[in-house]
This record gives sequence, structure tokens and C-alpha cells, in this order.
Amino acid sequence: MSDPSTPQPEAQHWTALHGKPIVFVILTLVAVGVYLALTLPVAVFPDTDFPRIVIGVDNGVFPIDQMLVTVTKPLEDAVNIVPGLDHLYSITSRGTAEIDLFFNWNADMHRTLELVNAALARAQTSLPSTAKVTANRLTFAAFPIMGYSLTSDKIPQTTLWEMATYDIKPRLNRQTGVSAIVVQGGQVPEFEVEPDPAKLVQGGVTIPNILDAVARSNMIDSPGLIEANHQLVLSLVSGQTKTPEEIGNIVVRTTPAGAPIRIADVARVSPSVMPVYTSVTANAKPAVLLNILRQPDSNTVVVADAVKKEIEQLKKELPKGVELRPFYDQSLLVTESIKSVRDAILLGLVLASLIMVLFLRDWGTSLVAGLVIPATIALTFIALRFLGQSFNLMTLGGLAAAVGLVIDDAIVVVENIVMHRDAGQSRAEAIRLAIQEIRVPLVGSTITPIVVFLPLIAVTGVNGVFFRALAVTVGVALLTSLALALTWTPTLSHYLIRSQAKHGSGGHHSVPPALMRAYERVLKLVLKHKLVLAAFSLILVAGSYLCYVRIGSDLLPAMDEGGFIVDYVMPPGASLAETNRVVSHVERILRATPEVENTSRRTGMQLGLAQVTEANQGDISVKLKDDRKRSVEEVIQDVRAKVKRLEPTLDVEFPQLLQDMVDDLTGAPQPVVIKLFSQDPALLEKWAGPVADTVKKIDGVVDVVNGVEDTNSGPATVFNVDQVTAARAGFSPQEVELDASAMLQGEPATAPVVVNDRSYTIRVRFPDEVRKNLDTIRQTMLISGTGKTATIGTLADMKEIPGESEVRRDDLQRNAQVTARFENIDLGHGMEKVKKAILDMNVPPSIRVEYAGKYAEQQESFKGFAFVLVLAIVLVFTVLLFEFGNFAAPIAVISSALLSTSGVFLALLVTRTTFNLSSFMGLIMVIGIVAKNGILLLDADQKFRAGGMSAEESMIHAGERRLRPIMMTALATVAGMVPLALALGAGSQMLQPLAIAVIGGILASMVLSLVVTPAVHYYIGGRD
Repeated sequence: MSDPSTPQPEAQHWTALHGKPIVFVILTLVAVGVYLALTLPVAVFPDTDFPRIVIGVDNGVFPIDQMLVTVTKPLEDAVNIVPGLDHLYSITSRGTAEIDLFFNWNADMHRTLELVNAALARAQTSLPSTAKVTANRLTFAAFPIMGYSLTSDKIPQTTLWEMATYDIKPRLNRQTGVSAIVVQGGQVPEFEVEPDPAKLVQGGVTIPNILDAVARSNMIDSPGLIEANHQLVLSLVSGQTKTPEEIGNIVVRTTPAGAPIRIADVARVSPSVMPVYTSVTANAKPAVLLNILRQPDSNTVVVADAVKKEIEQLKKELPKGVELRPFYDQSLLVTESIKSVRDAILLGLVLASLIMVLFLRDWGTSLVAGLVIPATIALTFIALRFLGQSFNLMTLGGLAAAVGLVIDDAIVVVENIVMHRDAGQSRAEAIRLAIQEIRVPLVGSTITPIVVFLPLIAVTGVNGVFFRALAVTVGVALLTSLALALTWTPTLSHYLIRSQAKHGSGGHHSVPPALMRAYERVLKLVLKHKLVLAAFSLILVAGSYLCYVRIGSDLLPAMDEGGFIVDYVMPPGASLAETNRVVSHVERILRATPEVENTSRRTGMQLGLAQVTEANQGDISVKLKDDRKRSVEEVIQDVRAKVKRLEPTLDVEFPQLLQDMVDDLTGAPQPVVIKLFSQDPALLEKWAGPVADTVKKIDGVVDVVNGVEDTNSGPATVFNVDQVTAARAGFSPQEVELDASAMLQGEPATAPVVVNDRSYTIRVRFPDEVRKNLDTIRQTMLISGTGKTATIGTLADMKEIPGESEVRRDDLQRNAQVTARFENIDLGHGMEKVKKAILDMNVPPSIRVEYAGKYAEQQESFKGFAFVLVLAIVLVFTVLLFEFGNFAAPIAVISSALLSTSGVFLALLVTRTTFNLSSFMGLIMVIGIVAKNGILLLDADQKFRAGGMSAEESMIHAGERRLRPIMMTALATVAGMVPLALALGAGSQMLQPLAIAVIGGILASMVLSLVVTPAVHYYIGGRD
């Protein structure tokens, strides 16, 4: 310390005068940041306002051609005028239609939904009266965050359904942040009125008579108020029924003799279940599934914790023999991600501190720099809270990635302070001069990695939103670290850095002399022989290209989510029983897989918002054990091979759940989507099969679906009513339809039975023997309202027609889609093979071929990121131009930064990592990070030249002076990225390629920044 007897106020940095207030303020802000971190929303992905609206139409079992003309096309025309609409896709199936509207990413989706609903309201008058139309805006909140299965070997499915619907659902629904509970499976209890055809004819009772009698009798109404005893008393007239006996006592009609005919006289009334063509299981047992959806602005972890707490209480109250078990929990991934970020921060802190100790050989200086990391992270929480960000995979990954970056500024400051101290200056003087010397280049070197993120604002799409959250987090952390480096670091230096060097002076004693001599020889070589520099640069460029060609490309890195989905489709028209038989075998295959913990299956319905779901399709949600040796991809490959071998008639796909969710939201569900456009349906059906067969032969292509067989509905039986014959028998076509409905799935009465605040439908349905086959249906005797009798076979001609194909339309153009996935091959190389195979097929010119799906999304995203890269280079160049005031320095720094990308491609090749958006983001970050080193080096060069040194001598001295801080910051950044690069912890696979890319680029820059930057600057304009 300086002698207190000779105070020199002018020699002290301002932080020495205000040290305690600075420490207090920063510690207070750190405490605020920690508190706000507890209030940040938590979700898997950043809050994304997807510009997609799905219109669903339910119109019974209307034929496809009728649906297309009377429903789909009018709705397409109606919504096509909504402002901001980019694309319109539709799928028309038997009785159902789904219209997907994709808008531009700048659209206000709340306002757009209002405009869509207004357009639908205008079109509603022209639609069939039976068509029910709904419109929903898709967000992450449209998918469940948790799922529980309710099973029992003793209690019937009707009781389980009631337990789930009336007991469990309301209690879970009232938890804070829960938006809805979707109950799937079980059996819905009803009362069934089973008429005897012979007794109906004998009593002259028709099906409409029974339905009308129930509606007229099973009612309660108030005729008014009665004034009595100075009170107004409500009067009620009730004919409500609550038991099968009371339903049976309802009078349908009276005979001419005045004798009443009750329902019990012509039918049997009994408790029953609603007829459905779906099946739901959990771990191969019949089950009721409860899917929990959260509100859009809620905290996933808080909601999940509240639900779990209530579930634990519910388990204590459940009857013996009933199991309530989780089959999906999204919050576990988020929680594990938070833990992995915490571990990454701690590990990065330790590794970075060790690097400081290694170079500076002083624990005090290491502590000064190391304390910047937790302070920066805590202050970043404050900014994230005010910017409306949440804790998610991208922001948490950004924090983990920033660990090695935020310490850089502190390292530069501390190293410069130590350098001045070791030169013989007092601690206070060393701090003052070090900050004065480094402040301007430090600001410039911090701005450069920040400006590379600014162009991300222009990138649209879900990937732009994802990586924008990452960029905001890293950018805020870097700005915070700069502020702390200029305030917190010098303040702590007054207390923690020794006043004198432990081993005397000597600026570079921590760098091995042999390394320093080798560096000096190399730098002198390239400064004297420009051809050496040119040849070296060309070798790096060529090597980068060769590495890029070999590594392949993808859209996003594959994550191990700890589970996956099996989407399956049976051949068209497959019965529920046959589908159950085949899929039950698939369940047994899954249960026999050692890594599988539990499964849940839906047949005839799906986990998402799909409007078009037939009884021959569905999905299985598979949760894997945490402790397993094989990755999720290896398990999928094993299961896929077994299913294909043992159940070849079943078409299956194996997406992971979060991947499937994002794909559904973006409308790009498969990596390979080959669209064949033609207005001739026969031509599409003719070529879709051969295209699929060709693609199926390519190595690495799996889960091929030809877009024709899987979109066929089953065969149909048409009851063509003979108008004249029916009129003679006293039947109208409407009566025939009503009688046919009562024969098959039953006709529900309008008035339900209400018991204990629960509603039970009364369904009129003929006995099972009536619908045993078409002959028994034809021969069933019916009675009309006029009292005449006839069989349905005499009233209508029953004709069986083959199944129809779903109609797909993109932007009002008809098409067929062939889809597939890849196994053990990357998206880029796989699509090259697919496109070549299709080109060799010589598809007729009347069919237009387009490639969509993830491949199209990848191409669009790569274009956006290429624009970001170019603009980032321009912005960094601009910052450097302002920093140095000439073109030589920016060109030198940018040259080194671009050549450093060779390390990115080499690292990806060595680690067998594909070039995807995550690694692309890492490459962009490298440009900004590497530029930091160039700024520090050229700034030192300017100072040495100002001191009178020659150009060559000053460049060599600048390199020697900045060798230690450049190596320290580079190794600290690498150390901070190591936990991400090793993919330690849940969710880290998303940013693993980014970390690998940054590590490769930084390691390359350690050499290039110290050699290429000074050499290029020297040759371009640095000799003056």
C-alpha cells in the first residue's frame, strides 16, 4: 500500500473513494436479482406468439366430397381475406375438416383471432346446420405440461371416469395457473332405453314417440310464484326421473281405449355406457388419463408443484385398488435444466478461477475476477424480469454460455492491474492507471460481441424467437459484466489484490519463456513473408470448406427428453378391436424394453389438438427411466425395428414429445415432406405410392408414409331412401335416419337425468342382435307415425362404397404428401439423396414437386442466420472503425475472426456434431468474441507506436504484452463452455453444438488473433 503520510488523492481511482457504497449497492442489487429470479416465469421454451390459428369443423360423418364442397371451400374463401395471412392449409376427412391459417410473425394474434371468428360468423349461414366450427390460436399452453393415469383392477371404468371428471378434475382445475384439465378414456355412464322391435310394432310406438315422451316428461319448470302467508313461494312442476324404473314409467302414448303405454312396456331401461370408438390405456391397462394444461403466463414449475401437492392429497382419499400415477411431467425437464445451469455456473467459476491462478499465481486476483460471475448472473435476473423473459431452455442456456464470457472483462482489468503493480507501482496507482489505460478498448471489445446479436431482431420464425431469447440473455450479461469490470472489480482490487508482487516484477513470468520465444519467431516470420500468411490463410479456408462438407447439417440438435411418442396408423377401415389387438402388441414390446418406465396410449384420439382422428390411429406416450444406458434415439431404433418386423401392417413414427409439440405448432412435423401438386386426384394417387417406395429404398430413411393409404377413411354403407316406397309406408327420410341411428350408435334424448349434480344421457338404442350384421339391420321391422310398418331394407337400398381419401389443399391447391424421417443420417445429406432419387423418377410435368417440412424450415432459417452473420460482420466492422478511425484495423480484426471459424468447423467434425442452428449461432458468437482480442492487441500496438517504437517492433511488443490476457480470456471462455459442450444436465443438448462451436473458434483465435491480426494490420496500413 502507498504511504499514508504522503497522501496522493489524485493518484487514486474514484472507486477507492467510494468503495463501501459501491460494494453495498452491488450487493443490494445482487440480493434483488436473487429475489426476482424466484418470481420469473418458468417454462420449457420462450414465450412464443405462434402466428397460427386452427379451424376445426365437426359435421358428424358427412362424406368427404360433400364436406369439401359445402364446408371446407366456403370456409377457405371466407378466411382468405383476413389481413396478414401467409399460408392456408386444409385437410378434409369424413365428417371433419381442419384448416390451418399461418400469418406473418408481426401479426397481432389476439386481433387476428377476432377477425377470423368474424369471417367464420359470416360464412356460418352458408354451411350445413349440423356443422360445428371452432377456431383456436395455438400456443405452448395448448399442450399439456403434465399427465396422470387413473387405473384399477377392481373398480369399473365408469366409476373411474366419474371419479376423474367430478372429483379429481375440479380439485386440480382450481390450482393457480391451471387453465384446463382434459379427461380422456374411461366409459361415460348413461341410461339406455333398449326398445323391442316387436313390442314397438304391437304398441304402435315409434322411436320419435319415445324421444318426445322423454323430452316432455323428464323436465322441471316453474309456472310462477304463489303468494301465501305473507310470503312469495316458488312453484315448480317436475317430472324428473332419476332411476331406470322412473324412466320406464314415462308414458309414451295412450291407446284408443285410454290405456297408457309406458317406456317399460316396449323397452328395457338399464344403466349403460356411451358408445365410443376410442380406447385409452396406461401400462397396457384400461385407464382414464388426466392432461393438465397451464395458463399462457403461468410458471410451469409452480403449477406442477401445486398439482403434485394436490395429487398427493388425492391419493390418500382414493378407494383401495385405484392407482393415480404420472405418465408425463414437463416440469422435470425445466427443474433439471435449472440445476444443470447452476452446476455449469459453479463448474465454470471454478475452472475460470483455476486459470487465473495458473497465470497470475495469486488467489486474491482470482477471487476478484471470479466474483464477477455470480454478481453478473444475479444482476442479469433483474434485466430478464423487466424485459419480460422467463426461465427456459434458451435463457438458462444463455446464462450457462455467458459464464466464460462475463469473466473476460474482469480478467483483462485484473491482469492489467497486476501488470502495473508488478512494474513497481503502488496498488492504488496501478488500479488507477490500469483502468485509465484499458477503459476505452474494454468498452469497444465488449460492444463487439453484443452487436452480433442485434441482427437477430430481423429473424422471424420460432427459431428466431428461441435464439433471440438466448441473445438477450447473453447480451445483458455482457453489458452487466462490463459495468462490473469498471466498478466492482477495481473496488474489490483495493481490498483483495496484494500491494506488492509476490515474486517481484516481470510482466510475463507466468507465460513459459519457450512459448514467448516461439511466438516472437512466428510473428517475425509472417511480418517479413506475406506469402506465408497468404498460404496459411488459404489452407484454413480450404480446411473449413472440407470440414463443412463432411459434418452435414440439421435444423436443431436432437434432445434426449427422457421419452418419446409413437404415432401409429392402421390400414383404412380397421376396426377398433383389430387396432387394439395390434397396438396392444406394440405396448407389450414397449413394456419389455428395459429402459421404459411407463406408457399411455390413445386410440381414436391424440394428445394434441388434432381435429382429424380416425378410430384406426392414435399415439402412445412413452416415458423412459432416468437411470439407463441407452439414449432415447437408440431405444427408438430398437423399438422401431421390432415393430416393423412383428407388425408390418402398422405405420409408425417416433417423434419426441417436445419436438413433436414444436413441430405441430410450426406446421413442420416431419423432416421429409414431399408435396405433389395436381388438380387430378387420380394422378396424385398414382404417383404418391411410387414416390414413397423410392424414398423407402434410401439408406437411413424410415417411417415413410405415402400420403394416400394412411389418409383413406374406411368403407361406408349408404342407405339410399326410396322416396316413393317410404312415403307409401308413412316414413319420411328423416324418420328413416332416426330409426337407423337408433339401430347403430343410438339416439340421445334432449333431456338428461340429473342425479347428485351429475348429468346422465338417456340414449334410445336397439338391442345388439339388431346390428349384428347388415342382414339383421335390413330385416328389422319399423313402425311409422301413421302406424304402418316396414323393414329398413324395403325403405332404403343399402349400398357399400369403398373408403375415400382425405383431401389436402395448400393455398387452395390440391396435393398429396409423402413424409419420412431420418435415422443415422443428417438432414442435409439425407435430403440430397431424397431429391436425387425423386429427380431420377422423371415425375410428369403435370405434377409440381415441392419439399417442405423441417428441410424447408432449415433452408429458411439458414438464410435468416446467414443474413445475421453478414450484418454482424458489418456491425463489428463499424464498431472497429469508430474505435480506431482507419480501415486497416477493422480489416485485420475481421480477417482473424473469419479465419477463426475454421476452428468451429474442425471442432464440429472432431465431435461428430452437425452444423445446425445452434452451431450456426456459435459461429456468429465467435465473430464477436474473437474481435475482442483484436481490439486489445491493436490498442496496445497504438500505444507502443505513440511511444516512438517502429511499426514492426511495436507490433511484436503488443503481441507479447497481450499474449497473457488473450490466453487467459480464451481459456476462461473455453472453461465456461465446457459444461455445455459435455452436455451435462437436462436440456443441455440444445446448446451443446453452440458450445462446441465457440470452443473450437476460441481455441483457433488464440493463435490467429496473435498472429493474423497484427500481420494483416501491418501489411494493409500498419507500416506507417
